[in-house]
Amino acid sequence: MVNFRVDDLDGLISKLTASGIAVETRDEWNSEVGRFARIHDPEGNPVELWEPAQG
Repeated sequence: MVNFRVDDLDGLISKLTASGIAVETRDEWNSEVGRFARIHDPEGNPVELWEPAQG
């Protein structure tokens, strides 16, 4: 799995879903290290998006 660090997870999720890309989120993926979401590339491989926790 590839993991990308992002600055604005909510904004990116909005852009991805507006483009028709399915975005998976789960409450348990939110932790003291930050927030996570997952998409899949055209071959079905998971791509994780990570917004580090502030502070």
